[in-house]
Amino acid sequence: MNRILAITALALAILAAGDARAAERTVTLKIDNLFCASCPYIVKQVLAEVPGVRTVKVSFKKKTALVTFDDGKASVAALTAATTNVGFPSTLLATN
Repeated sequence: MNRILAITALALAILAAGDARAAERTVTLKIDNLFCASCPYIVKQVLAEVPGVRTVKVSFKKKTALVTFDDGKASVAALTAATTNVGFPSTLLATN
């Protein structure tokens, strides 16, 4: 019984530590192929659907997207893949 309790406590500690390491990140992505007024809306919707994304602001004028996300659930690679898959290739421009 004590062994089960010790294993359970260890497992909970490991899970809690994993959550503690996840942090909120904000990055700026350079977005290609933003040619029309509806393009930023499409990019915003696609990025918002990536698990862990909290906020998205797309600038048609600057051809960028400012994305805040939980880095324990999402990654820059997931963000760029999401935009690329719908025809708007993106690259990391800056980490804010």
